[in-house]
Amino acid sequence: MPEAPKESQKATEHEYDVAEKNKKTLQFIEDVTTNADQVQKRVLAEILSRNAHVEYLKRNGLNGHTDRETFKKIMPVVTYEDIQPDITRVANGDKSPILCSQPISEFLTSSGTSGGERKLMPTIEEELGRRSLLYSLLMPVINQFVPGLDKGKGMYFLFIKSEAKTPGGLVARPVLTSYYKSSHFKNRPYDPYTNYTSPNETILCLDSYQSMYSQMLCGLCQNKEVLRVGAVFASGFIRAIRFLEKHWTLLCKDIRTGTLNTQITDPSVREAVMKLLQPDPELADFIEAECSRESWQGIITRLWPNTKYVDVIVTGTMSQYIPTLDYYSNGLPLVCTMYASSECYFGVNLSPLCKPSEVSYTLVPTMAYFEFLPVHRNNGGINSISMPKSLNEKEQQELVDLVDVKVGQEYELVVTTYAGLYRYRVGDVLRVAGFKNNAPQFNFICRKNVVLSIDSDKTDEVELQNAVKNAVTHLMPFDAHLTEYTSYADTTTIPGHYILYWELNIHGSTPIPPSVYEDCCLTVEESLNTVYRQNRVCESIGPLEIKIVEAGTFDKLMDYAISLGASINQYKTPRCVKFAPIVELLNSRVISSNFSPKCPKWTPGHKQWINMTGRT
Repeated sequence: MPEAPKESQKATEHEYDVAEKNKKTLQFIEDVTTNADQVQKRVLAEILSRNAHVEYLKRNGLNGHTDRETFKKIMPVVTYEDIQPDITRVANGDKSPILCSQPISEFLTSSGTSGGERKLMPTIEEELGRRSLLYSLLMPVINQFVPGLDKGKGMYFLFIKSEAKTPGGLVARPVLTSYYKSSHFKNRPYDPYTNYTSPNETILCLDSYQSMYSQMLCGLCQNKEVLRVGAVFASGFIRAIRFLEKHWTLLCKDIRTGTLNTQITDPSVREAVMKLLQPDPELADFIEAECSRESWQGIITRLWPNTKYVDVIVTGTMSQYIPTLDYYSNGLPLVCTMYASSECYFGVNLSPLCKPSEVSYTLVPTMAYFEFLPVHRNNGGINSISMPKSLNEKEQQELVDLVDVKVGQEYELVVTTYAGLYRYRVGDVLRVAGFKNNAPQFNFICRKNVVLSIDSDKTDEVELQNAVKNAVTHLMPFDAHLTEYTSYADTTTIPGHYILYWELNIHGSTPIPPSVYEDCCLTVEESLNTVYRQNRVCESIGPLEIKIVEAGTFDKLMDYAISLGASINQYKTPRCVKFAPIVELLNSRVISSNFSPKCPKWTPGHKQWINMTGRT
């Protein structure tokens, strides 16, 4: 198997050879993409041989076989619900080798949910090394297009989230929290490409205000050294810019006086920031002048003048933030570097300066064993992807290997990982854009079944339907009924928020007071999954809004759809709208607008853990 580029544990700034490291990394990419099928065959054999005696493989009758043909014939293609009983056993403390021969070190909590709770993805200690490997590929690739990035710093807004413990004592936390808290990140060896403006202490601060404030302050203090800016998601970076809009006067005061705001109380954060903070009245005047201007267009290039690009994910639902990013950055390149999830890190973008609409990811064959389930669209509709919950024998046989996918075809990604997932359906729909040597390159199309998304939340149609059903009970005393509804993820506000458009049939004579609609808003929010509720509590998503529209609005919506060529026989009210003219039509018929009056309840961990242990 091609060898991954080695990290030098003891390299210093003077000993570090950027050109040599970049060359080795690019050669590694060349080798694994050229020998993609052989690498995949070996990865699968390695996974199956080391886990030959685990309960899950024995239960399915694999009997120690490590070849691809037997694996595909015997092992079922599964969803989270299929393996949830095994996950629950591990979470509750069963230490026997159920899924993996190596001990499960922690659970990574997915932004996807099952039964309203975050999915728990098993992981093992060595997976941190694989994630670090993928990160190490990114900058040598970008360096081919934007040289000299080793001569300055990256201003990245990175955050950790709260974690919980399972009843069996394993930590459950998001994948990025796991990575940032690991020695791979905290004690990373010298590398000019991981030279960030934010000290580790500011990233590892759980208080989101203190973390954001201190990271922004450090970024401003080092503004001339910044060559690239970013966050994980586009929404997170825009939130940082809006934070600056709100708090620049306080930040300028700190820079002017060389003192740190008393609201920053975390001792380790204060100590780390004070090492960087010096009185700089000239810089404070400059920032104040720029932030006081009426327009914030191009604020990124104005405050950080040497910035070459913005590094954020703008594929999938994040594409809705592109116009805002273009406004703030004066049209700097928006770079999507990698494709990853809680289940596994998948691949890299080998053409990082391409347009966001053309981003494709090359899957790295050493990361996991990849298979692809062909996706068929119903009537060619963009929101009508046919993806059965469970597969029959014929559909199981349709899965194709990494090197056998066809250009232009759409597939659902299926992975077998070193950490105990076997033929697991990730739920991402990908389209083959081309090949790098023998390894395919994929456009990310969408997340299966997701209707609404603002940040890391993913709300599907069934969940939305149940939430609405719970909320409309507040209308019964007024003899009012919901006749139709749709939804919209509004990102014109920061943070973005969900809007529901309701058309009502009101028979009662008593007017419905605004407080009742507010109760409806809150009930919808309380009914949504834990990821949505956590994002609300953390202020990554704004209060949900219900807009009541005039009677006949949804008939107008149908007329409009039919005028565009929809079949009247097959027309169904879309449960989510994105097309600007449709949003305009709905907004033109709004009678009243009401927001959720407070945040929904949220606590870390799964509800059943709290019930079992009395705490998380």
